[in-house]
Amino acid sequence: MYNSKIIGLGKYLPDNIVTNDDLSKMMDTSDEWIQERTGIQERRWIKEGTNDTSSVMGAKAAKIAIERAGLTKDDIDFIVFATLSPDYYFPGCGVQIQDLLDMPNVGALDVRNQCSGFVYAISVADQFIKTGMYKNILVIGAEYHSNGLDKTTRGRGVTVIFGDGAGACVLSREEDTTKGILSTHLHSEGKYADKLIVASPSIAHWVPEIIEAGDEDISYFPYMDGTFVFKHAVVRFSEVIMEGLIKNNLSKEDIDLLIPHQANLRIAQFIQKKFGLSDDKVFNNIVKYGNTTAASIVIALTEAWEQDKIKDGDHVVLAAFGSGFTWGSVIIKW
Repeated sequence: MYNSKIIGLGKYLPDNIVTNDDLSKMMDTSDEWIQERTGIQERRWIKEGTNDTSSVMGAKAAKIAIERAGLTKDDIDFIVFATLSPDYYFPGCGVQIQDLLDMPNVGALDVRNQCSGFVYAISVADQFIKTGMYKNILVIGAEYHSNGLDKTTRGRGVTVIFGDGAGACVLSREEDTTKGILSTHLHSEGKYADKLIVASPSIAHWVPEIIEAGDEDISYFPYMDGTFVFKHAVVRFSEVIMEGLIKNNLSKEDIDLLIPHQANLRIAQFIQKKFGLSDDKVFNNIVKYGNTTAASIVIALTEAWEQDKIKDGDHVVLAAFGSGFTWGSVIIKW
Protein backbone atom coordinates (compact mmCIF):
# COMPACT_ATOMS: atom_id res chain seq x y z
CA MET A 1 0.00 0.00 0.00
CA TYR A 2 1.06 3.54 -0.77
CA ASN A 3 -0.07 6.99 0.28
CA SER A 4 -0.86 9.70 -2.23
CA LYS A 5 0.67 13.16 -2.13
CA ILE A 6 -0.19 16.45 -3.81
CA ILE A 7 2.87 17.42 -5.85
CA GLY A 8 1.46 20.15 -8.09
CA LEU A 9 -1.29 22.77 -7.83
CA GLY A 10 -2.79 25.23 -10.32
CA LYS A 11 -5.76 27.55 -10.68
CA TYR A 12 -7.49 29.61 -13.34
CA LEU A 13 -9.99 32.44 -12.85
CA PRO A 14 -11.64 34.43 -15.65
CA ASP A 15 -10.41 38.04 -15.94
CA ASN A 16 -13.92 39.50 -15.71
CA ILE A 17 -14.57 40.76 -12.15
CA VAL A 18 -18.22 41.28 -11.15
CA THR A 19 -18.61 43.36 -7.99
CA ASN A 20 -21.61 43.57 -5.70
CA ASP A 21 -22.27 47.05 -7.08
CA ASP A 22 -22.36 45.57 -10.58
CA LEU A 23 -25.05 43.14 -9.43
CA SER A 24 -27.07 45.97 -7.89
CA LYS A 25 -27.52 47.30 -11.43
CA MET A 26 -29.10 43.96 -12.51
CA MET A 27 -31.32 43.25 -9.52
CA ASP A 28 -32.65 44.68 -6.27
CA THR A 29 -29.62 44.11 -4.07
CA SER A 30 -26.70 46.01 -2.58
CA ASP A 31 -23.10 45.55 -1.52
CA GLU A 32 -24.15 45.77 2.13
CA TRP A 33 -26.93 43.16 1.73
CA ILE A 34 -24.59 40.66 0.02
CA GLN A 35 -21.63 41.13 2.36
CA GLU A 36 -23.79 40.86 5.47
CA ARG A 37 -25.22 37.51 4.37
CA THR A 38 -22.29 35.91 2.56
CA GLY A 39 -19.08 37.90 3.07
CA ILE A 40 -18.64 38.11 -0.71
CA GLN A 41 -17.45 41.35 -2.32
CA GLU A 42 -16.84 40.18 -5.88
CA ARG A 43 -16.70 37.10 -8.08
CA ARG A 44 -15.40 36.14 -11.53
CA TRP A 45 -17.87 35.53 -14.34
CA ILE A 46 -16.85 34.36 -17.80
CA LYS A 47 -17.27 37.24 -20.21
CA GLU A 48 -19.51 36.66 -23.21
CA GLY A 49 -17.51 36.03 -26.33
CA THR A 50 -14.58 34.27 -24.68
CA ASN A 51 -13.96 30.56 -25.17
CA ASP A 52 -13.81 29.65 -21.47
CA THR A 53 -15.97 26.75 -20.29
CA SER A 54 -15.64 24.32 -17.40
CA SER A 55 -13.39 22.04 -19.45
CA VAL A 56 -11.31 24.86 -20.94
CA MET A 57 -10.74 26.46 -17.53
CA GLY A 58 -9.97 23.05 -16.07
CA ALA A 59 -7.37 22.43 -18.78
CA LYS A 60 -5.71 25.80 -18.10
CA ALA A 61 -5.47 25.04 -14.37
CA ALA A 62 -4.28 21.49 -15.09
CA LYS A 63 -1.38 22.65 -17.27
CA ILE A 64 -0.09 24.79 -14.41
CA ALA A 65 -0.46 21.95 -11.89
CA ILE A 66 1.37 19.46 -14.14
CA GLU A 67 4.22 21.90 -14.79
CA ARG A 68 4.58 22.69 -11.07
CA ALA A 69 4.66 18.95 -10.36
CA GLY A 70 7.70 18.65 -12.61
CA LEU A 71 5.83 16.26 -14.89
CA THR A 72 4.56 16.25 -18.45
CA LYS A 73 1.12 15.33 -19.72
CA ASP A 74 2.47 11.91 -20.67
CA ASP A 75 3.17 11.15 -17.01
CA ILE A 76 -0.54 11.36 -16.08
CA ASP A 77 -2.18 7.96 -15.68
CA PHE A 78 -5.77 8.97 -14.95
CA ILE A 79 -8.11 11.99 -14.78
CA VAL A 80 -10.81 12.76 -12.23
CA PHE A 81 -12.95 15.81 -13.04
CA ALA A 82 -15.43 17.32 -10.57
CA THR A 83 -18.12 19.75 -11.72
CA LEU A 84 -21.86 20.41 -11.58
CA SER A 85 -21.65 22.54 -14.74
CA PRO A 86 -20.23 20.34 -17.52
CA ASP A 87 -19.95 21.67 -21.04
CA TYR A 88 -22.48 19.08 -22.21
CA TYR A 89 -25.30 17.17 -20.54
CA PHE A 90 -23.12 14.25 -21.59
CA PRO A 91 -20.31 13.32 -22.03
CA GLY A 92 -18.58 14.68 -18.96
CA CYS A 93 -15.60 17.04 -18.92
CA GLY A 94 -13.02 14.36 -18.06
CA VAL A 95 -12.72 13.14 -21.64
CA GLN A 96 -12.56 16.73 -22.89
CA ILE A 97 -9.53 17.32 -20.67
CA GLN A 98 -7.88 14.23 -22.15
CA ASP A 99 -8.42 15.76 -25.59
CA LEU A 100 -7.58 19.38 -24.72
CA LEU A 101 -4.28 18.37 -23.12
CA ASP A 102 -3.51 15.91 -25.93
CA MET A 103 -2.89 13.11 -23.47
CA PRO A 104 -2.52 9.43 -24.24
CA ASN A 105 -5.73 7.39 -24.00
CA VAL A 106 -5.87 7.52 -20.21
CA GLY A 107 -9.10 6.87 -18.34
CA ALA A 108 -11.27 9.78 -17.27
CA LEU A 109 -13.86 9.84 -14.51
CA ASP A 110 -16.45 12.53 -13.74
CA VAL A 111 -17.65 13.31 -10.22
CA ARG A 112 -21.02 15.02 -9.71
CA ASN A 113 -21.02 15.88 -6.02
CA GLN A 114 -21.43 19.63 -6.32
CA CYS A 115 -19.83 21.58 -3.45
CA SER A 116 -18.23 18.39 -2.13
CA GLY A 117 -17.02 17.48 -5.61
CA PHE A 118 -13.31 18.08 -5.10
CA VAL A 119 -13.25 16.25 -1.76
CA TYR A 120 -14.98 13.26 -3.36
CA ALA A 121 -12.71 13.46 -6.42
CA ILE A 122 -9.50 13.52 -4.43
CA SER A 123 -10.77 10.64 -2.30
CA VAL A 124 -11.40 8.55 -5.41
CA ALA A 125 -7.96 9.38 -6.81
CA ASP A 126 -6.39 8.57 -3.45
CA GLN A 127 -7.84 5.04 -3.52
CA PHE A 128 -6.49 4.37 -7.01
CA ILE A 129 -3.01 5.40 -5.90
CA LYS A 130 -3.15 3.60 -2.54
CA THR A 131 -3.85 0.29 -4.27
CA GLY A 132 -1.02 0.78 -6.74
CA MET A 133 -3.26 0.95 -9.80
CA TYR A 134 -2.02 4.41 -10.84
CA LYS A 135 1.00 6.56 -10.00
CA ASN A 136 0.01 10.10 -11.09
CA ILE A 137 -3.59 11.30 -11.22
CA LEU A 138 -4.85 14.69 -12.37
CA VAL A 139 -7.73 15.91 -10.17
CA ILE A 140 -9.70 18.95 -11.38
CA GLY A 141 -12.56 21.02 -10.03
CA ALA A 142 -14.14 23.56 -12.39
CA GLU A 143 -17.40 25.48 -12.63
CA TYR A 144 -19.11 27.73 -15.16
CA HIS A 145 -22.00 29.04 -13.07
CA SER A 146 -22.66 32.43 -14.58
CA ASN A 147 -24.43 31.24 -17.73
CA GLY A 148 -27.01 29.34 -15.65
CA LEU A 149 -28.03 31.92 -13.05
CA ASP A 150 -31.23 33.92 -12.77
CA LYS A 151 -29.86 37.47 -12.95
CA THR A 152 -33.10 39.12 -11.87
CA THR A 153 -34.36 40.08 -8.42
CA ARG A 154 -36.21 36.76 -8.34
CA GLY A 155 -32.91 34.88 -8.28
CA ARG A 156 -30.79 37.20 -6.18
CA GLY A 157 -30.59 34.92 -3.12
CA VAL A 158 -28.59 32.40 -5.15
CA THR A 159 -27.07 34.40 -8.00
CA VAL A 160 -25.01 36.74 -5.82
CA ILE A 161 -23.19 33.74 -4.31
CA PHE A 162 -21.72 31.93 -7.30
CA GLY A 163 -18.62 32.50 -9.41
CA ASP A 164 -16.69 30.80 -12.20
CA GLY A 165 -13.23 29.27 -11.99
CA ALA A 166 -11.10 26.14 -11.93
CA GLY A 167 -8.37 24.50 -9.91
CA ALA A 168 -6.31 21.36 -10.36
CA CYS A 169 -3.83 19.21 -8.52
CA VAL A 170 -1.56 16.31 -9.38
CA LEU A 171 -1.79 13.47 -6.89
CA SER A 172 1.20 11.15 -6.93
CA ARG A 173 2.42 7.96 -5.26
CA GLU A 174 4.17 8.44 -1.91
CA GLU A 175 5.97 5.48 -0.35
CA ASP A 176 6.29 7.15 3.07
CA THR A 177 2.86 6.39 4.55
CA THR A 178 3.29 9.02 7.28
CA LYS A 179 3.01 11.74 4.61
CA GLY A 180 0.43 12.80 2.07
CA ILE A 181 -3.28 12.07 2.36
CA LEU A 182 -3.79 10.32 5.70
CA SER A 183 -7.53 9.70 5.34
CA THR A 184 -10.70 10.81 3.58
CA HIS A 185 -14.25 10.74 4.94
CA LEU A 186 -17.38 10.91 2.77
CA HIS A 187 -21.08 11.12 3.64
CA SER A 188 -24.47 11.89 2.12
CA GLU A 189 -28.11 12.42 3.11
CA GLY A 190 -30.22 12.34 -0.03
CA LYS A 191 -33.55 13.02 1.65
CA TYR A 192 -32.61 16.71 1.60
CA ALA A 193 -31.62 16.80 -2.07
CA ASP A 194 -34.47 19.19 -2.90
CA LYS A 195 -33.17 21.85 -0.50
CA LEU A 196 -30.41 22.85 -2.93
CA ILE A 197 -31.20 21.80 -6.46
CA VAL A 198 -31.36 22.49 -10.16
CA ALA A 199 -34.45 20.50 -11.08
CA SER A 200 -34.06 20.41 -14.86
CA PRO A 201 -33.27 18.72 -17.11
CA SER A 202 -34.51 15.49 -15.56
CA ILE A 203 -36.32 12.31 -16.53
CA ALA A 204 -39.58 14.08 -15.67
CA HIS A 205 -38.69 17.23 -17.57
CA TRP A 206 -36.96 16.38 -20.80
CA VAL A 207 -37.22 17.45 -24.43
CA PRO A 208 -41.06 17.48 -24.86
CA GLU A 209 -41.58 19.39 -21.62
CA ILE A 210 -38.76 21.82 -22.42
CA ILE A 211 -40.34 22.67 -25.77
CA GLU A 212 -43.80 23.04 -24.24
CA ALA A 213 -42.63 25.26 -21.36
CA GLY A 214 -40.96 27.81 -23.61
CA ASP A 215 -39.12 30.74 -22.11
CA GLU A 216 -40.96 30.83 -18.78
CA ASP A 217 -39.42 27.66 -17.40
CA ILE A 218 -37.48 28.54 -14.22
CA SER A 219 -36.68 24.94 -13.24
CA TYR A 220 -33.25 25.36 -14.83
CA PHE A 221 -32.24 27.97 -12.30
CA PRO A 222 -30.70 26.93 -8.96
CA TYR A 223 -32.99 26.82 -5.93
CA MET A 224 -31.68 26.93 -2.37
CA ASP A 225 -33.35 26.91 1.03
CA GLY A 226 -30.54 29.01 2.46
CA THR A 227 -31.43 28.85 6.15
CA PHE A 228 -31.94 25.07 6.05
CA VAL A 229 -28.63 24.55 4.23
CA PHE A 230 -26.74 26.79 6.65
CA LYS A 231 -28.04 24.97 9.74
CA HIS A 232 -27.07 21.58 8.37
CA ALA A 233 -23.73 22.76 6.98
CA VAL A 234 -22.32 23.97 10.30
CA VAL A 235 -23.22 20.66 11.96
CA ARG A 236 -21.83 18.42 9.21
CA PHE A 237 -18.67 20.48 8.79
CA SER A 238 -17.88 20.07 12.47
CA GLU A 239 -18.68 16.35 12.50
CA VAL A 240 -16.60 15.42 9.48
CA ILE A 241 -13.59 17.47 10.56
CA MET A 242 -13.66 15.77 13.97
CA GLU A 243 -14.07 12.38 12.29
CA GLY A 244 -10.85 12.95 10.36
CA LEU A 245 -8.94 14.18 13.40
CA ILE A 246 -10.02 11.24 15.56
CA LYS A 247 -9.15 8.75 12.80
CA ASN A 248 -5.57 10.06 12.81
CA ASN A 249 -5.21 10.57 16.58
CA LEU A 250 -5.09 14.33 16.12
CA SER A 251 -6.68 17.16 18.07
CA LYS A 252 -7.99 20.58 17.08
CA GLU A 253 -4.64 22.00 18.16
CA ASP A 254 -2.89 19.89 15.51
CA ILE A 255 -4.63 21.70 12.64
CA ASP A 256 -2.08 23.92 10.91
CA LEU A 257 -4.44 25.02 8.15
CA LEU A 258 -8.16 24.46 7.56
CA ILE A 259 -9.42 25.06 4.04
CA PRO A 260 -13.21 24.86 4.04
CA HIS A 261 -15.36 24.85 0.94
CA GLN A 262 -16.04 28.50 0.13
CA ALA A 263 -19.82 28.41 0.43
CA ASN A 264 -20.43 31.30 2.79
CA LEU A 265 -17.95 33.24 4.90
CA ARG A 266 -20.38 33.06 7.85
CA ILE A 267 -20.21 29.23 7.82
CA ALA A 268 -16.40 29.31 7.79
CA GLN A 269 -16.32 31.82 10.63
CA PHE A 270 -18.72 29.68 12.68
CA ILE A 271 -16.48 26.62 12.23
CA GLN A 272 -13.35 28.63 12.99
CA LYS A 273 -14.84 29.84 16.26
CA LYS A 274 -16.11 26.39 17.23
CA PHE A 275 -12.66 24.85 16.73
CA GLY A 276 -10.87 27.78 18.36
CA LEU A 277 -8.67 28.41 15.32
CA SER A 278 -6.78 31.66 14.84
CA ASP A 279 -7.13 33.61 11.61
CA ASP A 280 -3.82 32.30 10.30
CA LYS A 281 -5.08 28.72 10.56
CA VAL A 282 -8.12 29.16 8.29
CA PHE A 283 -7.85 30.11 4.63
CA ASN A 284 -10.78 31.87 2.96
CA ASN A 285 -10.94 33.57 -0.43
CA ILE A 286 -14.71 33.69 -0.96
CA VAL A 287 -14.49 37.48 -0.63
CA LYS A 288 -12.80 37.60 -4.07
CA TYR A 289 -14.30 34.66 -5.92
CA GLY A 290 -17.66 33.76 -4.41
CA ASN A 291 -18.68 30.12 -4.32
CA THR A 292 -17.03 28.21 -7.16
CA THR A 293 -18.52 24.91 -5.92
CA ALA A 294 -16.31 21.95 -6.93
CA ALA A 295 -13.46 24.34 -7.72
CA SER A 296 -13.49 26.29 -4.46
CA ILE A 297 -11.29 24.11 -2.25
CA VAL A 298 -8.62 23.46 -4.86
CA ILE A 299 -8.48 27.14 -5.84
CA ALA A 300 -8.10 28.06 -2.15
CA LEU A 301 -5.52 25.30 -1.61
CA THR A 302 -3.53 26.58 -4.58
CA GLU A 303 -3.60 30.16 -3.29
CA ALA A 304 -2.61 29.10 0.22
CA TRP A 305 0.37 27.20 -1.22
CA GLU A 306 1.31 30.12 -3.48
CA GLN A 307 1.28 32.43 -0.45
CA ASP A 308 3.58 30.09 1.52
CA LYS A 309 0.91 29.35 4.10
CA ILE A 310 1.64 25.60 3.91
CA LYS A 311 4.93 24.16 5.14
CA ASP A 312 6.39 20.66 5.08
CA GLY A 313 4.95 18.63 7.93
CA ASP A 314 1.81 20.76 8.30
CA HIS A 315 -1.54 19.10 8.95
CA VAL A 316 -3.91 20.51 6.33
CA VAL A 317 -7.63 19.80 6.63
CA LEU A 318 -10.02 20.11 3.68
CA ALA A 319 -13.76 20.02 4.39
CA ALA A 320 -16.90 20.53 2.32
CA PHE A 321 -20.68 20.40 2.52
CA GLY A 322 -23.18 20.93 -0.24
CA SER A 323 -26.07 19.88 -2.42
CA GLY A 324 -27.16 16.31 -2.16
CA PHE A 325 -26.68 16.67 0.77
CA THR A 326 -23.08 15.46 0.54
CA TRP A 327 -20.12 16.29 2.74
CA GLY A 328 -16.59 15.13 3.44
CA SER A 329 -13.13 15.86 4.74
CA VAL A 330 -9.53 15.12 3.79
CA ILE A 331 -6.66 15.01 6.30
CA ILE A 332 -3.23 15.73 4.80
CA LYS A 333 0.27 15.65 6.26
CA TRP A 334 2.10 17.98 3.89
